[in-house]
Amino acid sequence: MKIQLALVALVLAFSLQPSAMFAQGSLTPPGAPAAGMKTLAQIEPRTPISSAPFTISTSGSYYLTTNLTVSAGNAINVSANNVALDLNGFTIASTESPAGTSVAISLNSVTNITIVHGCISSGVTNSTSGVFGGSGFGYGIYYSGSQPVNTRVAGVSVSGCRVNGLFLGTSSVVEFCTVNTVGNFGIVAQTVSDSQGQNCGNTAVYAYANANNCFGYNSGSANGVYANAANNCYGTSSSGTGVSATTANNCYGYAASNGNGVGATTANNCYGVSVNGGYGISATVATGCYGECDAGTGIGVLASTANNCTGYNYGVSYGIYAYYIATGCFGSSVSGTGINAFLASVCHGIGTPALSVTHNVNSF
Repeated sequence: MKIQLALVALVLAFSLQPSAMFAQGSLTPPGAPAAGMKTLAQIEPRTPISSAPFTISTSGSYYLTTNLTVSAGNAINVSANNVALDLNGFTIASTESPAGTSVAISLNSVTNITIVHGCISSGVTNSTSGVFGGSGFGYGIYYSGSQPVNTRVAGVSVSGCRVNGLFLGTSSVVEFCTVNTVGNFGIVAQTVSDSQGQNCGNTAVYAYANANNCFGYNSGSANGVYANAANNCYGTSSSGTGVSATTANNCYGYAASNGNGVGATTANNCYGVSVNGGYGISATVATGCYGECDAGTGIGVLASTANNCTGYNYGVSYGIYAYYIATGCFGSSVSGTGINAFLASVCHGIGTPALSVTHNVNSF
């Protein structure tokens, strides 16, 4: 019993004196409370652009907050390296009249530039006589001084410029862009992918290296698409070459008058049409190609070596003309020669004559 009473007394002693068990520190705060939320700069570490003209003279990330319109001169000048510019879905426009040499986005001897997601618009049109005129910018994205280095433009559309659309030089990439109605070059870059140029006074898509999945329409005597290597491209030209390349793979080219559908050193699996007097396919080596000349003295397929090709001529010329060897080919001409070759091996021709060959191997 004495032991029980002692335990009760001990418990009561501690329960009545909690400060003896739990000492309490100072209630004075150590300092002002710290910020509990991020700043706007931390959430959106970019510089907004809400008016033009605007000069980017400091490296960093910039974005448009609204549509921009200028009445004269350049809209945005980039004079700093390492700049990312997001058009943010907005449009840069010009009302300058007549259109002169102003630039929507001017790159001034800069390095590491990225421009994405927006539109450049002005009012230049192409008259029925092929003269481009009206109001607006002379250029969409263009450079002054030395060529920009490491430039990427993606998801930008340009329309109605008096001179060039996207003109970026040899150290650049253009992706998913559209240029419509410009008086000179549509798109000029090192590599152009998934893009198109339409109604251009000069070459619509000009790639120093590769053009991939591109469409180009030239309204004059230049090229629809020009590239060192053109892959899966479609090019048309009023009187020039639809697709012109060192190597053309899986391309379609159309020339409306006197030009060539596809012109290449090596053409693989290409389809070319020339309406009047040109060549459907013109290549040093053509393999698996189809060429057609609808009238005049043009040639369906013209090549030094033609392998497994088909050529049609609907006038008085040749379906296929091979300077050296035609192998596994079919050529047809309405009023001319089906196939002309130095050596024809396993070929078939229809025309007058069907075949004109120096050496014939199992051909008819």
